[in-house]
Amino acid sequence: MSKTRAFVRENSMTLVFIALFVVSLVGEALAGYFDFNAQQTEHHQAAYTFGRYLVSSQFGVDVMENWQSEFLQFASFIALAIWLRQRGSTESKAMNEPSIPSDAKDKIGGHAGPHTPPWARAGGWRTAVYSNSLLAVMLFFWLGSWATQSVTGWRTYNDDQQTHKEASVSYSSYLGTPGFWNRSLQNWQSEFLAVASISLFTVYLRQRGSSQSKPVGEPHLSGTGSDD
Repeated sequence: MSKTRAFVRENSMTLVFIALFVVSLVGEALAGYFDFNAQQTEHHQAAYTFGRYLVSSQFGVDVMENWQSEFLQFASFIALAIWLRQRGSTESKAMNEPSIPSDAKDKIGGHAGPHTPPWARAGGWRTAVYSNSLLAVMLFFWLGSWATQSVTGWRTYNDDQQTHKEASVSYSSYLGTPGFWNRSLQNWQSEFLAVASISLFTVYLRQRGSSQSKPVGEPHLSGTGSDD
């Protein structure tokens, strides 16, 4: 097998999801562009070129409000899965498993193996940072995309204010508007529902061949997420 084919096979899940992301983002950009210009025409405003639309706050806020909610989903799930349990779920640790595993189980410090990442082997603050790097990165992307959503949403809000010949608001005032929190919370509730659903459904439902499912014949309350 060639190196290229081996790379594609070993990274096929990530590559396919990146491709789906790009296709979906392009589709969103095109659909949003035509929809936005239709609204501009309806309000007797000048149409945008596609390039101008791509760098506009209108496109930015639509993208960012979805990104921030997705990163919030992963950050909250990563953090809460340390302490919380769902018996029988593939998304949960076993009921009697400690929240923080031992150094030996995590293969850090003096328990490092020959292929252990350098910062996991180093000990001290570097191992502490690396031990929490996944959650830290997810929180960074969530806060960054949420902040970007707030700025682009503020600009979009003021554009609408001007269209309706009303006064613009300051950034701090916008953060207190129902519109900003509506944009945020309408995405958050769906993400929390999705995580709750997958946590519970994997107790009772199966998908043969998927890493997200228990073996088809596994009892509901045994296996991953149980004491058995």
